[in-house]
Amino acid sequence: MKRIFFIIATVLCSLATFSQAKKPTIMVVPSDVWCNQNEYVTSYDNQGTTVVIPDYLAALQNDIDLKLAISKINSLMAERGFPLKDLEQTIKSITQSVAEDNMTTSKTSGASLAENPVDRLRRTAKADIIIDLSWAIKTQGPKQTLTYIMEAKDSYTNKSIGGASGSSAPSFSADVAVLLEEAVLANIDNFNNRLQSYFDDLFSNGREVALEIRVFDNGSGIDLESEFDNRELTEIIDDWMAQNTVQGRFTKMDGSENYISYEQVRIPLYKPNGTAMDTESFARDLRRFLRQEPYNLTSKIMNRGLGKTILVIGEK
Repeated sequence: MKRIFFIIATVLCSLATFSQAKKPTIMVVPSDVWCNQNEYVTSYDNQGTTVVIPDYLAALQNDIDLKLAISKINSLMAERGFPLKDLEQTIKSITQSVAEDNMTTSKTSGASLAENPVDRLRRTAKADIIIDLSWAIKTQGPKQTLTYIMEAKDSYTNKSIGGASGSSAPSFSADVAVLLEEAVLANIDNFNNRLQSYFDDLFSNGREVALEIRVFDNGSGIDLESEFDNRELTEIIDDWMAQNTVQGRFTKMDGSENYISYEQVRIPLYKPNGTAMDTESFARDLRRFLRQEPYNLTSKIMNRGLGKTILVIGEK
């Protein structure tokens, strides 16, 4: 009898834990293809090079079908327990700047401080997954058919997670939301299962990001070969990375006395207090470590989108 009670209690605890499992936060955006086809694009200057990117704000302000489509996908995902970041509200929350300083004060790296508007949007939203949405409507006599494509991407690495596509049955309805719901419903549960599986992997094995360490050429004499207690700074940082990444997983791609490149850096999904961990937060932890004795090093953090941060040692 006690054994049966124990088994029932174990099952109930497992169900409770499963029901409380964290879901990935998601943002739905119109795909680059859809924006290009509908001429919702803008350009910005990146150190002399013109870069063309989607203009989400213009699309939302001028295309009611886009708002209906995003609203419908948001609704379908929310019904299945996936928290959504609203694209329009996120854009409104971002302080618009006329121009950005594209120059860095580092004489050593020559790295740019540029961050394109899409990177800024993703950094502000901090969604785990971005869903690129495209659709097209074909008219056959009095009836219309909607064909859609959804592609999910890791917002930190931009790697594809999975996709879904399909078409609605021919309908007399011209309502994009109605046609889209009909087309999406057949595949959305399998699609969501892939998203959850990917997020579960992140939860277990850490989020993949990139981190660079650089040194200001400011005459201080400090570089990555400087020694503290008979250990080079490079070795000290390597050890810190091993201790603070998930299962000590990271790849050191390259390094010199002035430069270290870490890729496939697996950082915890959450901080000890339960708030989300991102690349900047991870770099800030390293900066705090280097401020301590016996290092007493000042450093500057520069973000490159959501999934990459540069820590420059020597000054702010």
